Amino acid sequence: MSEVLLSAKGLVKRFGGLTAVGDVSLDLWLGRIHAVIGPNGAGKSTLTNLLSGDLAPTTGRVTLGNADVTGWTPQKISRQGLGRSYQKTNIFLPFTVWENVRLAAQSRAPHATRWLSRAASFADTNQRAAQAIELAGLDARKGAIAGTISHGEQRQLEIAMTLATEPRVLLLDEPLAGMGTAEAESMVTLLQRLKPGHAIMLVEHDMDAVFALADQLTVMVNGQVIASGTPAEIRADSNVQAAYLGEEH
Repeated sequence: MSEVLLSAKGLVKRFGGLTAVGDVSLDLWLGRIHAVIGPNGAGKSTLTNLLSGDLAPTTGRVTLGNADVTGWTPQKISRQGLGRSYQKTNIFLPFTVWENVRLAAQSRAPHATRWLSRAASFADTNQRAAQAIELAGLDARKGAIAGTISHGEQRQLEIAMTLATEPRVLLLDEPLAGMGTAEAESMVTLLQRLKPGHAIMLVEHDMDAVFALADQLTVMVNGQVIASGTPAEIRADSNVQAAYLGEEH
């Protein structure tokens, strides 16, 4: 049976006189992808930062599992079971794919600060890294230097690093940005593979991918939610068409 893994209620974020996010509520369910869409400046990334702890809300509440995580640090929220990716790929370019993912896995180990121990000696950490690489579809590339792999593979690597921390909730900020058709198709396949075991919030401008993946959509404009519903309901919403989608969708 599906369950709500993350719940946001009445989130508001003000920067001086600017309201970047105004009274936004949403639930992320296990086994479902919830897409947040809207034009540039709509408040999507600010909302993501509020959920991940990168920003503290002005008002409102965020619950992750059974814990009220409002105001927690990103590190503490991450350890509670949330993982996120960023608009700009955030990896260690000189390291191999394997080394990147193992470092992420090592952050969850009780021995993470034992600097003089050999990383290769920790079986649990290595197993988590191997599983994350396999799930992300990078088994054949684990020995490659991260700076030499394609843009699409770097985005997969960032997700693999997130998976190595064993999150139940994934916040993915434009994972398809800058991808060609083949890379975008690979990312869509990866997200479909991750869906059964996670609650996923997807911020994305590729509407073909959004409508192929999402179970629920929230549409934001100028920090406000103008519509929320199923893909069919959003396609048919005249306000959404006028503000964002256009007639082709």
